[in-house]
Amino acid sequence: MTDLFGNPDPPARAGEASSPRGGSLSSADHANLPLAVRMRPVTLDEIVGQQHLLGPGSPLRRLAEGQPMSVFLWGPPGVGKTTIASVVSRATNRRFVELSAVTAGVREVRAELEAAKRELARGTSTVLFVDEVHRFNKAQQDVLLPAVENRLVTLIAATTENPSFSVISPLLSRSLLLTLKPLTDDDIGVLLDRALTDERGLVAPGGERYTLTPDARSTLVRMAGGDARRVLTYAEEAAASASARGATEIDADTVEKSVDSAALRYDKDGDQHYDVISAFIKSVRGSDVQAALHYLARMIEAGEDPRFIARRLIILASEDIGMAAPSVLQTAVAAAQAVQLIGMPEARINLAQATVAAATAPKSNAVIMAIDAALADVRSGRVGEVPAHLRDAHYPGAKALGHGEGYRYAHSYPHGVAAQTYLPDVLEGAQYYRPTGNGNEAAIAERLGVLDELLGRTPPAGRSPADGASG
Repeated sequence: MTDLFGNPDPPARAGEASSPRGGSLSSADHANLPLAVRMRPVTLDEIVGQQHLLGPGSPLRRLAEGQPMSVFLWGPPGVGKTTIASVVSRATNRRFVELSAVTAGVREVRAELEAAKRELARGTSTVLFVDEVHRFNKAQQDVLLPAVENRLVTLIAATTENPSFSVISPLLSRSLLLTLKPLTDDDIGVLLDRALTDERGLVAPGGERYTLTPDARSTLVRMAGGDARRVLTYAEEAAASASARGATEIDADTVEKSVDSAALRYDKDGDQHYDVISAFIKSVRGSDVQAALHYLARMIEAGEDPRFIARRLIILASEDIGMAAPSVLQTAVAAAQAVQLIGMPEARINLAQATVAAATAPKSNAVIMAIDAALADVRSGRVGEVPAHLRDAHYPGAKALGHGEGYRYAHSYPHGVAAQTYLPDVLEGAQYYRPTGNGNEAAIAERLGVLDELLGRTPPAGRSPADGASG
């Protein structure tokens, strides 16, 4: 089986000796395993983070107590999805089987389900853990459905993507969806402290315990990016580097060199985090592509979550560029999808492409100004009645209310534009979207002039949006 950190280690079975951290290995063998394996939780109480899922009577507690159910665990990498599955298996001494959706096909799924059926006939139930279940196609998911419905297996499926968009609804409806939260810096700190003090943690060749300087601890926490596997791997590498020079104290320089990462003054919870992302956004908005790439590189090298960067680019594509270059939004969304599909470090190229596209594009804040102006009217009570001819006329009794009466079907008129009242009367003459003359919006502005004439409206005095959109 695998644990939180993706390393193989079969659970203890009845009659087998198990180490204090699980498995049936001898102490000597266990000591030679990677730190991330040695430090994995064995019980739900040892899991760091996810307290919202671990309270008394919670689904995970009931699952560990043997209650039959299937669950989907949705959350970022390194937060405990695989560990939860293995802990549940250990808690009730159930058989544990793991399938990776990346490598397992329909044949492998069927084979494991047949094996689970045979084991159940012998009195042993099976926990089937499917990692990256969002990569399973419909046929593979359909194979799982009867086994889940008939409780042939307890399915625990892990995914880093919203299963509502990647898992068939019949399978999802027969399971519980549990959302795992990213580990906080405090959570990562707990893992580090445990690795320094636990008997299975970091121990120097002479038996001494390693120590971390405050700067080294902060550096490790920052570089972890909320990933438990990563921080323990980095800590072990840093300990090995310190040991090579006969030291037991691990400083920030040792940490940085051991993980081959540049030293940057960048605190994800402090001013530097907000300063750098602010400088990045303002450089893109200001069309300075060189500065934008510099701040992007700083964030990548500092271990910033690439999904955070991608989200900011998506927002920026509509807020600061909008219809002046609408294709930039597509590029930003594609970059975010690439981050999910291929991960770092390769996804740095996709983020860079989106950054260059956004920085070099013509700029307009007309879209955000338009929606904010419309929202301001709605929030102030300027809503009015929907004109009768625009109301739904497809239900019984609508005709008697006059709904739809006099409605002009746009496609029946020249240019596909029907002159009639669309806004509520109280908003007659309202102008929300005012395109700039930049990029594609120059053509849109011209088009709006034609539409105003066809709709019988008086064109607004100017179409330049106000300065100072939020950033």
